[in-house]
Amino acid sequence: MLQQEIRVALKDPRARPRNYVFVLLDNFTMLCFACAIECLRIANRMAGKTLYTWQLAGENGETAVCSNGTAFKLDLGLTDINREDVILVCGGIDVQKATTKRLISWLRREARKGTTIGGLCTASHALAAAGLLDGRKATIHWENQDSFAEEFEDVTLTKSVFVMDGNRYTTAGGTSSIDLMLKIIATDHGEELAGAVADQLIYSSIRTDQDTPRLSIPTRIGVRHPKLSQVIQMMEQNLEEPISPAVLAEEVGMSTRQLERLFRRYLNRSPKRYYMELRLQKARNLLMQTDMSVINVALACGFASPSHFSKCYRAHYKTTPYRERGAQGVRLSI
Repeated sequence: MLQQEIRVALKDPRARPRNYVFVLLDNFTMLCFACAIECLRIANRMAGKTLYTWQLAGENGETAVCSNGTAFKLDLGLTDINREDVILVCGGIDVQKATTKRLISWLRREARKGTTIGGLCTASHALAAAGLLDGRKATIHWENQDSFAEEFEDVTLTKSVFVMDGNRYTTAGGTSSIDLMLKIIATDHGEELAGAVADQLIYSSIRTDQDTPRLSIPTRIGVRHPKLSQVIQMMEQNLEEPISPAVLAEEVGMSTRQLERLFRRYLNRSPKRYYMELRLQKARNLLMQTDMSVINVALACGFASPSHFSKCYRAHYKTTPYRERGAQGVRLSI
């Protein structure tokens, strides 16, 4: 009965199925890919007709291996795509290495046709590297936010679950592919079909492009103290130019001593120590995910000198920034 009602609600029944080309990068994340393609499959099933078709593509045209080691047989290589098709690039681990010159050239060529192109999870990096996101809004997995913001200044980076800016789509990874595809299905064929797909997925909390993928600060730190959350938010938003504990305390109407006690009580460390850990975490992300020099990484994380940065980094991670960068280079070459 439900499927019959959905058939009636469908838009132009004479329209040909919309084809999606999933471009699987080396070490792509299976979850973001599976979430997207399953939404299309279920939409067809619930509608009782083929609304969507799909093909798997990759640089070698034969197989693609995801980050969990599973291999997928590809339908095509990086060949000419029909202008009416939708290209969804699926990223994952080491997206910088997977973003080859050949891929960038292909994306640019397809974009010139006016093709709709999206990046799932870390594949936003590939789209940005090709210049496809310049002057647009985009999102990416939260782990890659710092490096993305440093590398692509012409892109307006958001923390949304997904972003649809014209004919460019980006998602923040994981199950956010579901939210994007449900939005597309609703736009194409109505909210009822999108709701039916969500029900089949047992996906009850459908998110919009106004939602963010990361947990709230109170949930992340396991503490529900409004002033502590406010201070941590200010810290996270000011890593390049750190704010002194005295100013942070004043901003939330506390004394410096009260702020110290608050951090000791709930986080077992001083505000200064917590702030330092946030800055060092950003620094590690930049060292691992970009080719920024160690000096520029230091400056981007609020360190006045490379020597001070190196000393703090070694104390926290038991290695130097230079060795970290060298070890990452070895990992990427394997």
